[in-house]
Amino acid sequence: MTPSFVSDLAELRDVRAHDPGRVGALLAARARQPFLPTDRRLMLVAADHPARGALSVRGNPDAMESRPELLDRLVTALARPGVDGVLGTADVLEDLLLLGALEDKVVVSSMNRGGLAGSAFEMDDRLTGYDVAATVDAGFEAIKMLTRIDLADPATVVTLETCAQVVSEANRAGIVAMVEPFISRRVDGRVVNDLSPEAVIRSVHIGQGLGASSAYTWLKLPVIDDMERVMAATTLPTLLLGGDPAGHPDDTYASWARALALPGVRGLVVGRSLLYPPDDDVAAAVDTAVSLVRPPKEAAA
Repeated sequence: MTPSFVSDLAELRDVRAHDPGRVGALLAARARQPFLPTDRRLMLVAADHPARGALSVRGNPDAMESRPELLDRLVTALARPGVDGVLGTADVLEDLLLLGALEDKVVVSSMNRGGLAGSAFEMDDRLTGYDVAATVDAGFEAIKMLTRIDLADPATVVTLETCAQVVSEANRAGIVAMVEPFISRRVDGRVVNDLSPEAVIRSVHIGQGLGASSAYTWLKLPVIDDMERVMAATTLPTLLLGGDPAGHPDDTYASWARALALPGVRGLVVGRSLLYPPDDDVAAAVDTAVSLVRPPKEAAA
């Protein structure tokens, strides 16, 4: 008999405490999805921020602190037409699984990062979330890894070695390895990502060269000025990331639209911009993003 989903958060908490085996049973019953839909476009919602202690949205440091609120926003987003799936850590993905929100969805596991923001060990982004074996066992379609590169920090080599191992293992397993590379450096003790075209292009070349095969490797890249140069640096399929939103949403959407038109760009992986929009209308924000990834036929004609 197929295990049942939970109907609300009270039941979810009860299952977490008294029936943890239901997670494994639901994973076993879940049908694996093709990573790239038939229209060759992909719209994913990102939800791996809390596990790395990144709870801030638009300057509010505690915006993502409530798990019930986050889950409600995620369930709303995943139910919108044109949303293909979600990226997250095990705690979030298994809550969504129990709630029935992962049915017919692409699921990308997060390798997460050990280098927490503000820590002395920030550039040591070793694996602290999913590994390839756990991703395969869960029946998920891909694994994502942040790959920050600070040429002045010796811990970077551990990050590169870890990510290269994951890329090799994912390629052998036939699941997508999603690499999110950045050139980073410390400024007044704080790690910042260099978003100049030259730095992003350099990160692309380093990231796409990780591992013993790139057959299943995808890139996850920021939207910056001169994206044409950035996308000319790779033949790998690429998804655009949203990041912590700044400025007016219309400006953000316009920059996404321009980048989505470039060769090799297959879609979006966006979290906070859509889950916590300024007007708090998650459905409308998600629908706008979907319309950029999959323009209405009449608009495209």
